[in-house]
Amino acid sequence: MSEPRTETTQAHLRRAPRLPVFLVLGAVLGAIAALVLTAVGNLDPKVGFGATFGYLCLWCIPVGLVVGALVAIVIDQVSRRRAKLVTVERASVEGDDSDPADDEVR
Repeated sequence: MSEPRTETTQAHLRRAPRLPVFLVLGAVLGAIAALVLTAVGNLDPKVGFGATFGYLCLWCIPVGLVVGALVAIVIDQVSRRRAKLVTVERASVEGDDSDPADDEVR
């Protein structure tokens, strides 16, 4: 086995938001907003609560998705400004092509 070879480089380190979390949270908040709007609003007795809630969900959930995406974009921009420059050391070993799974203790 040969000695590990190391190389040093600079990299930007930042915490990036996870977009799916913001999208799901926005959709859930949109559904809650639709529920509140349905409960507070005047209902047509011919239509009913469920149909009105479903119709409002068709509008509120996409709006919640857009708002969640916009919040994620703003947080991403803020995290890019706060990124730190760090020194990263990368080590690589050449010569040993054996599979580490072959060294398992049985």
